[in-house]
Amino acid sequence: MSRRQRAVTAAAAGRGRDSFGFANMMHQVLTESAARSRALFSVASILLTCILVYGVADTLRFLPLSNSFSSFPSIFPSSALDNDSLQVSEENRLETVLNNAAMQDRTVILTTLNEAWAAPDSVIDLFLESFRIGDGTRKLLNHLVIIALDQKAFERCLTLHRHCFALITDGVDFHQEAYFMTPQYLKMMWKRIDFLRTVLEMGYNFIFTDADIMWFRDPFPRFYQDADFQVACDHFLGSPDDVQNRPNGGFNHVKSNNRSIEFYRFWYASRETYPGYHDQDVLNIIKFDPSIMDIGLKIKFLDTAYFGGLCEPSEDFNVVCTMHANCCYGLNSKLNDLRIMLQDWKYFLSLPLTLKKLAIFSWTVPENCSLDSLHHYDSTRMSL
Repeated sequence: MSRRQRAVTAAAAGRGRDSFGFANMMHQVLTESAARSRALFSVASILLTCILVYGVADTLRFLPLSNSFSSFPSIFPSSALDNDSLQVSEENRLETVLNNAAMQDRTVILTTLNEAWAAPDSVIDLFLESFRIGDGTRKLLNHLVIIALDQKAFERCLTLHRHCFALITDGVDFHQEAYFMTPQYLKMMWKRIDFLRTVLEMGYNFIFTDADIMWFRDPFPRFYQDADFQVACDHFLGSPDDVQNRPNGGFNHVKSNNRSIEFYRFWYASRETYPGYHDQDVLNIIKFDPSIMDIGLKIKFLDTAYFGGLCEPSEDFNVVCTMHANCCYGLNSKLNDLRIMLQDWKYFLSLPLTLKKLAIFSWTVPENCSLDSLHHYDSTRMSL
């Protein structure tokens, strides 16, 4: 081999060694870089997991709990609380539930529930069924909040519905059927008024509905736009402005403003002025009070043609919005007539349009419910 050839060969061998060394160095750099990347990824994963766990825990703090009575102190300012933070926590839970259920204008639909009405095949099942089969009412379930008055009712609510809130008061047990005008019944009714005042103070409008009211049609088109407080009637005299109408506190639509808040405070305080009366009777008294005019509250009474009940049924199935199992004493009687009411509505829906328009179909209730049962109960109470 010539000198030139040997030089070329040596140079080539040198470049080969240099290339191998450079490749080896690059492999080492890349290996170290990958190790650092894996380490950084592991650290980032741990940090992300911690953030997610904290976020979930923080979210759960504001959700209604279902494990114990002690989780649900009263939210009412009128109740004595050992710790102000408990009240704040409870109001946060309520705010979360209301906000999740509210319409765009901050309107919610509220009902209350105890264990007796929450039992399977009892009032709550019929109530929810009416929403599902009503005309334009199914969508309103998204805005319904069920206020449970005892733990069993709350647990049942969680199996049935999205929006549940537990409102439990220490030393007060609402789980059994609260018979009309008994001390337990009165406590439950006045607790409801105070709770509704709280909802108004939180800036939410509401429709309050008893669970023994069947929703057959969207009621919003029948509400008065200029009213602060509008209420259904046991007996409607023909004018929405006539204070002689007999209101029923089981169904009302209330706008949140200074007038309605002051009115609910006045209504609740009036329980002490008229001891032994329930909220509806007191409402029927204070509607004449000059304080209502001073407050400036705009009241409307809802026509029983649209918002009927067993006291005074809606006559036209083509316009009825709700039907209330009022003028009825005893859970079994109420359940019987509510089931018949639902069957009547289903039968109406099955009719051809031509027959529906004739408006010749009528309710087959009351059957077990009647004013006579209430009169008998009142006379029994007076004789005790």
